[in-house]
Amino acid sequence: MQTVPQSWPLREASRIIRCRPHEWHVQVVGQGPDVLALHGAGASAHSFHRLARKLPGWRLIMPDLPGQGLTRAGGMQRLGLDAMADDLLLLCQDQGWRPRAIIGHSAGAAVALRMAEIMPDPPGAVIGINAALGPFDGFAGWLFPKLARAMAASPFVSGIVTRFSSRRGQVERLLAGTGSSMDPEAVSQYQQLVARTAHIQGTLGMMAQWRLEPLLERLPQIAVPCLLIASDRDRAVPPKVSQEAAARLPVAEFVLMHGFGHLVHEQVPGEVAALIRAFLDRHDRPLPVVGAV
Repeated sequence: MQTVPQSWPLREASRIIRCRPHEWHVQVVGQGPDVLALHGAGASAHSFHRLARKLPGWRLIMPDLPGQGLTRAGGMQRLGLDAMADDLLLLCQDQGWRPRAIIGHSAGAAVALRMAEIMPDPPGAVIGINAALGPFDGFAGWLFPKLARAMAASPFVSGIVTRFSSRRGQVERLLAGTGSSMDPEAVSQYQQLVARTAHIQGTLGMMAQWRLEPLLERLPQIAVPCLLIASDRDRAVPPKVSQEAAARLPVAEFVLMHGFGHLVHEQVPGEVAALIRAFLDRHDRPLPVVGAV
């Protein structure tokens, strides 16, 4: 069973849950209606620890995605978009969680929208933070998945990537490359994360299996109210990606934040939380009571 490091953010809120096919690490914070929070590729639930403190009145459920963070993947073939959404739904059902809203950062926003499609009781709202809802462009769109597949096939390669990427200077450059200015505490947390070979392997596996186009084609059919928050300095996912996705979703709002990068929810959690609270106040709806007629 996985061990949560002593210094990990919100360690006291951590749970290790065995729900096939994975052994999940989940952090649960607060009291109130359930809100599921899904991190992006290469991160973990820790990326929400500052935001979680800014959302009183909700029970925030923050899992590490399969193979990433401290969640041990039960099968390396279940790291793609559809499989992740299916397995997260099974986890929610197993634990009796009934999300009234789903927050997704980057690739986590795509998983959130996919879950909204398949949940028996869809959430009342989906919030995407710098949502990765666009394909890679041009040559990168052809080359990147092929590189990820090749690297994911070899644990030896993952070990090399881990040793390279876990150097503090390299971590600082990787974070700066997203357009986000992060404090030393945040850099240290990401440094711990990318030092785990299993985390790198899981991230590469997710990238290798990522198939976004079918979801993008179905955006006009997803009727759940959506808030897409973007940052004008995001170098990982340009704001136009969220703006274009919002235009295709039936019920969606687009908000552009100025002066921040891809990790805006870590940079200014209070400002992001204010946008989320206002949106949930407008769109939250009680879930039907189980067994009601």
